[in-house]
Amino acid sequence: MIHISDKCRYLFYSGNTDRRKSFHGLAAIVSYQMQCDVLNGDIYIFISKRRNAIKLLGFEPDGFAIFYKRLEKGTFEIPVHDNKSSTITISDNELIFILKGVALKRVKYRPRYSQMPANCV
Repeated sequence: MIHISDKCRYLFYSGNTDRRKSFHGLAAIVSYQMQCDVLNGDIYIFISKRRNAIKLLGFEPDGFAIFYKRLEKGTFEIPVHDNKSSTITISDNELIFILKGVALKRVKYRPRYSQMPANCV
């Protein structure tokens, strides 16, 4: 089962993907077009040409896992990227926003502190 957490890297394939592709076809895209090692534990994200279907491919210790979602209405948003690279690294929050239908351009992150000040106990 694919879990979404901040401990994992999420790599988005910016090209169009045939919805009929399964484990071997998606793993070939990862290896040959994205130039990544499909066995390294990262999650690879593919969206169909019509943008109404999304697949997540990941390798777990005992084999490949695919998450597949097809929308009855609407489309998935593609993250902003330059056209030079076929791979976009996104955060776990961005992936959740894509799956939930939140517009990525309108998301505003509020500032957070990463460390507590030294004088606080």
